[in-house]
Amino acid sequence: MDKIKFGLYEKAMPGSLALRQKLELASAAGFDQLEFSVDETDEKLARLEWNGSERKKFVRIQAELGMPVRTMCLSAQRKYPLGSHDKAVRERSLRILSDAIDFAYDTGIRIIQLAGYDVYYEHGDADTRAYFEENLEKSVRYASSSGVILAFETMETDFMNTTEKAMRYVERINSPYLQVYPDIGNVTNGADDPAKDLAAGKGHLAAAHLKETAPGIFRDMRYGEGRVDFETLVPLLYGLGVRIFTCEFWYREGTECQSELRYALEYMKKFLK
Repeated sequence: MDKIKFGLYEKAMPGSLALRQKLELASAAGFDQLEFSVDETDEKLARLEWNGSERKKFVRIQAELGMPVRTMCLSAQRKYPLGSHDKAVRERSLRILSDAIDFAYDTGIRIIQLAGYDVYYEHGDADTRAYFEENLEKSVRYASSSGVILAFETMETDFMNTTEKAMRYVERINSPYLQVYPDIGNVTNGADDPAKDLAAGKGHLAAAHLKETAPGIFRDMRYGEGRVDFETLVPLLYGLGVRIFTCEFWYREGTECQSELRYALEYMKKFLK
């Protein structure tokens, strides 16, 4: 009855590949599922505008290949944040999030990972924090009507770079549809004691991002090159109830994609044997 699922971050593969090809690659490497990306680019945002037949085709491809998509990384709100000083940007942010929830409902995605930013390209203040909380509450209510879980990613900025900070909003909103999806690489850089910080989310950890980092470096690192204590933190997360682990890394031009995918999966699996 107890099963662990390893997901693969979509951007671990070349962006030039079609979704079917990415699903095939992930499956061939041994992953259990793919994490869908909706970032701030127009190309990825356009995915939320797929019509009914396009969404059904997406579901059908997953079934044909036996490679489900059950989580979404919604990083588009870095550019369109819920806490922006600009009312038009806040409204766009809410539309993006409601569209993402509708998309998830239609395609079987269970968890939408939210970027833990009040703002990113602006200067944050009391107003941005208030706008963020107000619009977050609206979004959680909307998600609850579809049974879709929103879960915070711990980020690289001071606003929400730890599980403890994410939990302040989880406890304030107090809904089963708002949880935490920590990035243990970001937590390693943001918390004095990463293990203690992750434990602060006990009972509210929907999944976990497994990413390598080093002081001041938050991405584009190969597993084993940074300082994240996977040997301690991955079993700890398992003990805290996490069963979905997503390997988050980026495809690097010139590398052999399939061998990098297999390396990543085998590297992480050894910590849960």
